[in-house]
Amino acid sequence: MTRKLLAATLVAALTSAGCDSLLSSITKPSSTTPTPTGVQALNGTWSSVAPATSISSTCSDFMWIVSDVTGDTGSGSFTAKCFNNMTVTGTASGKVSGDTITWAATAIGTSPSIDSCPISLNGTASLQNDQIRVPFTGTTCLGAVSGVEILRK
Repeated sequence: MTRKLLAATLVAALTSAGCDSLLSSITKPSSTTPTPTGVQALNGTWSSVAPATSISSTCSDFMWIVSDVTGDTGSGSFTAKCFNNMTVTGTASGKVSGDTITWAATAIGTSPSIDSCPISLNGTASLQNDQIRVPFTGTTCLGAVSGVEILRK
């Protein structure tokens, strides 16, 4: 009799443990969050990976804060540094198609010797997992600029 009681208790315990495991796997929410794709991947703050360059005919220290995502376009505020000492502030927007971002930025630059320098930058960037490779060309009141920046969140 004791063996039958022990066997019945053991079977009940194993069955109960199996059901608990089954129930917890059914009701337990997933701990992984899907990675945003397309234009949703742009949302957030993107900053230059490399430190500022000493090349005086380019721009560096990019930061793009994408705060508005509509359809296939992301837009927001933009800052950079051009000609080593010009602080640049403006807006930028990009249209996403697959992993390609066609973008443009307009800004005003200020430096110790210039109060207001209009700046226009554009290019075709590529979204690569957690970073954006941003080739750019543009015009400023001091002449043309071009280069490549890598931005990460």
